[in-house]
Amino acid sequence: MAALPFCHAEIRFPKPKPTAYPRTINTLGDHMRKHRLDLQLLQKQVADQIGVDELTVTNWERNATVPAIRHIPAIIRFLGYDPLPSSNSLPERLAAARRALGLSQRKMAEKLGVDPATIKNWEAGRHQPTGKSLDLIAGVLPSWER
Repeated sequence: MAALPFCHAEIRFPKPKPTAYPRTINTLGDHMRKHRLDLQLLQKQVADQIGVDELTVTNWERNATVPAIRHIPAIIRFLGYDPLPSSNSLPERLAAARRALGLSQRKMAEKLGVDPATIKNWEAGRHQPTGKSLDLIAGVLPSWER
Protein backbone atom coordinates (compact mmCIF):
# COMPACT_ATOMS: atom_id res chain seq x y z
CA MET A 1 0.00 0.00 0.00
CA ALA A 2 1.37 3.41 -0.95
CA ALA A 3 -0.06 6.78 0.09
CA LEU A 4 0.73 9.73 -2.12
CA PRO A 5 1.70 12.91 -0.19
CA PHE A 6 -0.38 15.27 -2.34
CA CYS A 7 -3.69 13.40 -2.33
CA HIS A 8 -5.75 11.13 -0.11
CA ALA A 9 -5.83 8.14 -2.43
CA GLU A 10 -4.38 4.74 -1.66
CA ILE A 11 -3.14 2.30 -4.24
CA ARG A 12 -3.56 -1.34 -3.26
CA PHE A 13 -2.28 -4.29 -5.22
CA PRO A 14 -1.85 -7.97 -4.43
CA LYS A 15 1.56 -9.32 -3.65
CA PRO A 16 2.89 -11.16 -6.72
CA LYS A 17 2.87 -14.96 -6.59
CA PRO A 18 6.23 -16.71 -6.14
CA THR A 19 7.96 -17.72 -9.36
CA ALA A 20 7.51 -21.38 -8.37
CA TYR A 21 3.72 -20.90 -8.33
CA PRO A 22 2.06 -22.84 -11.18
CA ARG A 23 0.69 -20.57 -13.93
CA THR A 24 -2.15 -22.94 -14.71
CA ILE A 25 -3.64 -25.70 -12.59
CA ASN A 26 -3.98 -28.70 -14.90
CA THR A 27 -2.50 -31.65 -13.07
CA LEU A 28 -2.55 -33.21 -9.63
CA GLY A 29 1.02 -31.96 -9.17
CA ASP A 30 -0.09 -28.40 -10.01
CA HIS A 31 -2.84 -28.61 -7.37
CA MET A 32 -0.34 -29.86 -4.80
CA ARG A 33 2.28 -27.19 -5.55
CA LYS A 34 -0.33 -24.40 -5.44
CA HIS A 35 -1.77 -25.59 -2.13
CA ARG A 36 1.68 -26.12 -0.59
CA LEU A 37 2.81 -22.62 -1.58
CA ASP A 38 -0.47 -21.10 -0.37
CA LEU A 39 0.16 -22.73 3.03
CA GLN A 40 3.87 -21.75 2.90
CA LEU A 41 4.94 -25.35 3.51
CA LEU A 42 8.13 -27.09 2.45
CA GLN A 43 7.95 -30.18 0.27
CA LYS A 44 9.34 -32.15 3.23
CA GLN A 45 6.40 -31.05 5.39
CA VAL A 46 3.91 -32.14 2.73
CA ALA A 47 5.76 -35.43 2.26
CA ASP A 48 5.50 -36.09 6.00
CA GLN A 49 1.74 -35.38 5.94
CA ILE A 50 1.16 -37.72 3.01
CA GLY A 51 3.60 -40.41 4.14
CA VAL A 52 6.07 -40.31 1.25
CA ASP A 53 9.63 -39.15 0.63
CA GLU A 54 10.35 -35.49 -0.13
CA LEU A 55 11.68 -36.44 -3.58
CA THR A 56 8.33 -38.08 -4.34
CA VAL A 57 6.50 -34.79 -3.73
CA THR A 58 9.09 -33.00 -5.86
CA ASN A 59 8.47 -35.41 -8.74
CA TRP A 60 4.69 -35.06 -8.42
CA GLU A 61 4.90 -31.26 -8.42
CA ARG A 62 7.19 -31.30 -11.45
CA ASN A 63 4.76 -33.70 -13.14
CA ALA A 64 7.64 -36.13 -13.62
CA THR A 65 5.59 -38.91 -11.98
CA VAL A 66 2.01 -39.42 -10.88
CA PRO A 67 1.00 -40.63 -7.43
CA ALA A 68 0.24 -44.30 -6.90
CA ILE A 69 -3.43 -44.93 -6.21
CA ARG A 70 -2.66 -45.77 -2.58
CA HIS A 71 -1.54 -42.15 -1.99
CA ILE A 72 -4.67 -40.50 -3.44
CA PRO A 73 -6.66 -40.51 -0.14
CA ALA A 74 -3.81 -38.73 1.70
CA ILE A 75 -3.43 -36.22 -1.13
CA ILE A 76 -7.17 -35.48 -1.03
CA ARG A 77 -6.90 -34.95 2.75
CA PHE A 78 -3.93 -32.61 2.26
CA LEU A 79 -5.70 -30.59 -0.45
CA GLY A 80 -9.07 -30.62 1.28
CA TYR A 81 -10.78 -31.57 -1.98
CA ASP A 82 -10.61 -34.11 -4.80
CA PRO A 83 -8.74 -32.45 -7.68
CA LEU A 84 -9.60 -35.18 -10.15
CA PRO A 85 -12.39 -34.29 -12.56
CA SER A 86 -15.83 -35.44 -11.49
CA SER A 87 -18.54 -36.76 -13.72
CA ASN A 88 -22.16 -37.74 -13.67
CA SER A 89 -21.62 -40.96 -15.62
CA LEU A 90 -21.77 -44.12 -13.54
CA PRO A 91 -18.44 -45.52 -14.82
CA GLU A 92 -16.52 -42.34 -14.04
CA ARG A 93 -18.20 -41.90 -10.65
CA LEU A 94 -17.32 -45.48 -9.74
CA ALA A 95 -13.68 -45.00 -10.79
CA ALA A 96 -13.43 -41.67 -8.91
CA ALA A 97 -14.89 -43.17 -5.71
CA ARG A 98 -12.51 -46.14 -5.95
CA ARG A 99 -9.49 -43.85 -6.45
CA ALA A 100 -10.54 -41.64 -3.52
CA LEU A 101 -10.32 -44.73 -1.33
CA GLY A 102 -6.92 -45.59 -2.78
CA LEU A 103 -8.10 -48.93 -4.13
CA SER A 104 -6.83 -50.57 -7.30
CA GLN A 105 -9.38 -52.31 -9.49
CA ARG A 106 -8.13 -55.64 -8.13
CA LYS A 107 -8.52 -54.54 -4.49
CA MET A 108 -11.97 -53.12 -5.21
CA ALA A 109 -12.96 -56.40 -6.83
CA GLU A 110 -11.79 -58.30 -3.74
CA LYS A 111 -13.86 -56.04 -1.46
CA LEU A 112 -16.94 -56.53 -3.63
CA GLY A 113 -16.39 -60.25 -4.20
CA VAL A 114 -16.35 -59.89 -7.98
CA ASP A 115 -13.81 -60.57 -10.69
CA PRO A 116 -11.36 -57.69 -11.43
CA ALA A 117 -12.52 -57.78 -15.07
CA THR A 118 -16.00 -56.90 -13.84
CA ILE A 119 -14.72 -53.68 -12.23
CA LYS A 120 -12.73 -52.91 -15.37
CA ASN A 121 -15.83 -53.40 -17.54
CA TRP A 122 -18.01 -51.27 -15.25
CA GLU A 123 -15.48 -48.43 -15.29
CA ALA A 124 -15.07 -48.70 -19.06
CA GLY A 125 -18.83 -48.51 -19.49
CA ARG A 126 -19.02 -51.90 -21.22
CA HIS A 127 -21.36 -53.28 -18.54
CA GLN A 128 -23.56 -51.73 -15.85
CA PRO A 129 -23.77 -52.97 -12.29
CA THR A 130 -27.31 -54.03 -11.44
CA GLY A 131 -29.40 -54.39 -8.25
CA LYS A 132 -27.29 -56.66 -6.05
CA SER A 133 -24.01 -55.28 -7.43
CA LEU A 134 -25.15 -51.70 -6.78
CA ASP A 135 -25.95 -52.68 -3.19
CA LEU A 136 -22.45 -54.17 -2.81
CA ILE A 137 -20.90 -50.99 -4.24
CA ALA A 138 -22.91 -48.83 -1.82
CA GLY A 139 -21.66 -50.99 1.06
CA VAL A 140 -18.01 -50.43 0.11
CA LEU A 141 -18.21 -46.83 -1.09
CA PRO A 142 -19.91 -44.80 1.65
CA SER A 143 -20.38 -41.76 -0.59
CA TRP A 144 -21.87 -43.81 -3.41
CA GLU A 145 -25.25 -42.72 -4.70
CA ARG A 146 -27.16 -44.58 -7.36
